[in-house]
This record gives sequence, structure tokens and C-alpha cells, in this order.
Amino acid sequence: MKKAQKSFDDYNFRKAINQYESLVKNGNTTPAIYQNLGDANYLNANYAEASKWYQKLEELDEKDLDIEHMYRYAQSLRSTKEYEASNELMVKLAARKQGDSRIDKFMKNRDYLAKMKKRSGTYTIDNLSINSPESDFAPSFRMEGLVFTTSRDSNIISRNIHNWNKKQFLNLYTATETSDGSFKNIMRFSENLNTKLHESSTAFTKDGKTVYFTRNNENNGKFSRDKNGYSRLKIYKAEMINGTWRNIQPLPFNNDSYSVAHPTLNNTEDKLYFSSDMPGTLGQSDIFVVDINSDGSFGTPVNLGDKINTESKETFPFISTDDVLYFASDGHPGLGGMDIFATDMKNSDYGIVVNVGEPINSNADDFSLIFNSVTNKGYFASNRADGKGDDDIYAFLELKPLDLSCYKEISGIIKNNETKELIEEARVILYNHKNEIVAETESELDGSFNLKGDCKVGDYIVIASKSKYEDGNLLLAQTDNEPIENIELFLLQIEEVAPLGTDLAKYLKLKPVFFDFDKWDITDASQISMAKIAAYLKEHPTVKIQVGSHTDARASRAYNMRLSNKRANSTSEYLLKLGIESSRLKALGLGETMITNGCIDFVICSEEEHQENRRSEFILVE
Repeated sequence: MKKAQKSFDDYNFRKAINQYESLVKNGNTTPAIYQNLGDANYLNANYAEASKWYQKLEELDEKDLDIEHMYRYAQSLRSTKEYEASNELMVKLAARKQGDSRIDKFMKNRDYLAKMKKRSGTYTIDNLSINSPESDFAPSFRMEGLVFTTSRDSNIISRNIHNWNKKQFLNLYTATETSDGSFKNIMRFSENLNTKLHESSTAFTKDGKTVYFTRNNENNGKFSRDKNGYSRLKIYKAEMINGTWRNIQPLPFNNDSYSVAHPTLNNTEDKLYFSSDMPGTLGQSDIFVVDINSDGSFGTPVNLGDKINTESKETFPFISTDDVLYFASDGHPGLGGMDIFATDMKNSDYGIVVNVGEPINSNADDFSLIFNSVTNKGYFASNRADGKGDDDIYAFLELKPLDLSCYKEISGIIKNNETKELIEEARVILYNHKNEIVAETESELDGSFNLKGDCKVGDYIVIASKSKYEDGNLLLAQTDNEPIENIELFLLQIEEVAPLGTDLAKYLKLKPVFFDFDKWDITDASQISMAKIAAYLKEHPTVKIQVGSHTDARASRAYNMRLSNKRANSTSEYLLKLGIESSRLKALGLGETMITNGCIDFVICSEEEHQENRRSEFILVE
């Protein structure tokens, strides 16, 4: 047990695995053994084995499975494509731990697999001919070819075998690309840069005369560990002088107590991105950026923050010429192991982080992607099962642009404030705090709408409008990119005021207010119409009307004028009884001066035709 623990503490994981498995065969089944077996396999990317031992640890006592090992167990399950079991474990994690960004990102993206499927068809991939049976990874562009990292040097003596995974130490190789996309002239890159230590992950200036690369900690050219047993990584810079790499110098922010690795340059070559576990790191390793000043000096490294970095590993950054950052992570929701993610750095808030999906990502480790945004071609490494060796380099072609747009889905429904009926074709606009239009749409037949807002934190307002309705609005406070769903906007219908000169009875489509022959009192049949006219006047308190009353053409003109005045006064008095102020009413008798149907003097008409002229009208005058 002590020997196995010492092997594990010395990072001699291959040996520790063999020793622990022997202990298990002899009946030793303690939580510590299962945990170390899970970790040793997990750290060597043997996820199926890691999952097996974490499961046994959970079966012994789920309480012994701490948060970090629960997460590693969930990751291992993803790597064996047991996504449902992995998701269930992540939900358990959410119940136990608050504030872990990995868990939060999962809970906010429970449908991450479906989102990745939507990105299918974005890439095609091919395994490169330069791969060996050993580990080949971390390609970088240089002039007309690639420089990459490999452990293929089989003639290295045994003391240069790395105990962590029993693999050869790493060296830099180069290959020249031919016109058909294949590679030739595969050879060691530079004896000045390659040593008996690990060298990997290069980044070159566009003229190919300056290189940044990673090398592990050394003491007088020999492999060196710190007091905790780690051999830290450092970034070095070298310059091409007269055909030879010279002036090999460590960067000033390297440190013996933490690692700095995997450099990449932006297009203007004034920023260097890298991964590190330096102070200020959120997880096991984070992505940082540092300014390169015009005099060649460096600024202070800055952590890219928790939108990109998690409590796990973020590593192998690459920044494209159009400022898209690609990186590998096992902290964001993925397919298992390390996945490759992308985010648009032109967005000041870094926008959203997108899993690039299959076929670049798999249930194995996928990492060290580089991309030429002019040719839409790139390369990445993976240890997936169908490769030629341990890690292989794959070429890929981007068939359609990766959607990195940052938007927030806002959906809801528009209703009539009084009737609660659904309102179609209402205009819906989302404004930011600067009163700028962020998005707009129209409601559907069922009153529903969908908007795509932006990702910036702040106050927004969504306003719905439609003719003959008062606007409805709702204030939204945005703190994350999660969808806002099922909001309701209510519009108050506006009662239109009739235009001047309109007869309210006709405007409101009421039955005419008719009078019996030689009578002026309001009939029972007209009372409903009178009540609705009074109701309209109450709803529109500024409206004033002229009550104009008429007669048929029978009797003398003088008599008919007196009769019409009685009808006008009777009609006005009825409105007064219904609560309408006298100042809003003007009674006017018009006699037989406005016959509507030709039934004038000496014309024979039916009783029904004469009644059409015995009426009151309600003309809007103000």
C-alpha cells in the first residue's frame, strides 16, 4: 500500500495503477485505493477505467465521493458515451454544490448535446500522414508547413521515458505541405530548441523569425521537479539569426512555482495568449493574455475570466486572425475528456463559449486546434480510438462558418388587457438602456413572439405596439445568457373618438332612435340605443354633440318645426337623466328640412317609409 501510494504521489501513474490493481485482486477495497485508481486512469485519459473505479468508490459510500471526484466521474461517463448517467450525476452535483461554474454551465445548458447536433456538418476531418504510433499533437503554422510536437524518438534512452505515462519525452518536428495538401520532409525541427527535456506547443511570428515554445523545468539541462514533485512548464522565446535559432530566453512571467505553457500570438502580434496555473487561476489551469510592448517587453498577465475559465482545465489556446479564440477544456459541457471550444474575442464580454461539436470533438481528448480563417483549413489533435497512435494530428475543413453570435432568447405572448384575447401582428421591439433597438419582430397568429437579444448585462425594455391599442412594455434586467420565456405583454384597446360631423348612432351601429307619428317621447324600442349613446359620452367626457330631431313631411312646415323641437328637447332630457351634462348637449329641431328617402309633400309613401324620417340624430360637434 505504501509503495503504491508513493508511486502515485511521484506521478508514476502507470506503476501505481499496476500496484493498486494487485492490491484489489488480493481483497483490498478501500475508498482510497478506488479513488487513486480512478485518478491515475483519469489523468492518463483512460476514461473507461477511471469510470469503473469511480463507480466502485461511489458504490462503497456515495458520501466518500467528493465534488471533484464526482465531476471526474461524470466526465469519465461522458467519455464512454453514457451521457444520461453523466447528466444525472451532474444534477446530483448541483444539489450538493453551489457556485461551481462547471455545474452552473451544465445546468444552464442541459440541452448541450442537441445544440451540438445543430452544428453538425460544419467540418470534415482527415488523419494526417505525418502521424506516428506515438503521440503527435500541438501543430502550429510556420511558413509553408507545420511544426508539431511528437514523442516518436524511439532511440531516446530509457531514462528519458516519462514516468507519468511511460511515454517518450517530447520534441519538436517540422513538415512541409505540398500542393495536394499532403506533407513531406518530416524531420526534427531544431537541435538548438530540442533537448533531452520536453519541448512542445510553438507559436511563430508571421515572418517565421521568432518562436515562442514550451519547455519543462530544468536544472543545468536536466529534468527538474519542484518541492511538491511537479516539473513545471515555462514559455521560451527564440530568434532566427543567420539560419539558426538563438537568444533562447525564458519569458519574465515564468516561475518555478507554477506552469506557463502553450503560447499563441494574435494577428497583430502584440498579445500573447497562454495557459497557466499561476496565482489568480480559477481552476487547474486557465487561459491568460499578456501584452507585448513595442520595445519587446511584456505587460502583466491577465486572466480571461470565468466565461472562459472554469474550476477544471482550460488549455492549448489559439487565436485566429479574426480574433476567434479556440481552446481545449474539460470544464465546459462536452462529449467527454477534453473538448475544443471557441469564442469571439471581438465582443468585449467575450460573448458565448461554443463547443465546436463533432467530428472535431469526440468522447476522447481533443485539443491543440489551429485554424487559418482565410483558407478555412486547420489542424487539431485527438487521442480517439481510430487514430494511428496515442495522439494524432487531424486536418479539418470548415464547410460553413461557426455561429459565435451571442444572443439571448426572449419569448412571450401579447394579449388584450381587458378581454385577454391573443393579439396577432403586434410589433415587438427590444431596447437597451441607451434606447437603441436590439431586436424586433411581430407576434404570430397565436399572439406569440420570439426575440434574439444581445448578451450584454444591463437593463432592457421590451415594448409591444399595435394600431388602436396603447403600448405595453416590460422591463428586463439581464444578468446572464439564459433564455427569458413566457413573458406576457398586455395592450389596452383604444376606443376611437368619432370624427366631427359623425352621427353617433350610425358610428356605434345602433338602431335608429325613431318616433311614433305626432309623438316626441322616447319609445321603449329606442331606450337601448339611448343608453349606449350615453355610455359613449361618459367614456369620452370631452365630446359634445348636437341632438338634431326630424319629422316626416306630413302636416305644415311650421307644425313640423315645432314638433321636431319637442323631439330634440325630449331626446336631450333623456340623456340628461342618464347622467350627461347639459353643457355637452345642444338640441335642434330641423322639421322636415332633411327628408332622407324622397317622401316629401304630395308623395305617397308607406308608414314604414315615413317613420324613417321621424328620427333623432347625435352629431359630434366637438
